[in-house]
Amino acid sequence: MTTTEQEEQGRVRESTADSINEQIDNSIRHSIARYKGRSYEEISERIRELDQEWSIERTLEVNASTLALSGTLLGAFVNKRWFILPGIVSMFLLQHGLQGWCPPLPIMRALGIRSRREIDEERYALKALRGDFDSISPKSSPTEILNTVRNT
Repeated sequence: MTTTEQEEQGRVRESTADSINEQIDNSIRHSIARYKGRSYEEISERIRELDQEWSIERTLEVNASTLALSGTLLGAFVNKRWFILPGIVSMFLLQHGLQGWCPPLPIMRALGIRSRREIDEERYALKALRGDFDSISPKSSPTEILNTVRNT
C-alpha cells in the first residue's frame, strides 16, 4: 500500500466516530475468531467474499459517479436546474479527497462499509490462519517474503 493510500485510510478512520470504528474492529475480530480452526476451504471461501467486498472509497466513487451522470442527463433532457447535482457531488468528492470526510461518509460507515485497509486486515489475518505465511522465516530473503505475500 502506498503512503498516499495509507494516509487516505487513516483519514477515513479519523473522520469516523470512535464507536463506529470500534464496531468495525469488533466485526473483524469476530470474523477471525469464527474462522479460527475452520478448514482451508472455509477460510478460502471467506477470503473470496472479502475480495468481492466494496470499500468505502469504491462505494463513494460509484455513487458519486452515478449521481453526477444522472444530474447531467436530467439537466440536458429534463430541466437545467439538475445541473447543480454534479456540482454538489464534485464538491463532496473534493472534500473527501482532501479531508477524508464528506457528508455521506458517516452514514456509509454506520452501515458497516469498511475501508480497503480494514478489509485487507481481515483478509491477511485469515491468510495467516490458513497457514499462507508458514513458509516465511527470519532467514527468508526480502524477495522470498514479498513473493509469499504476493502469491497468497
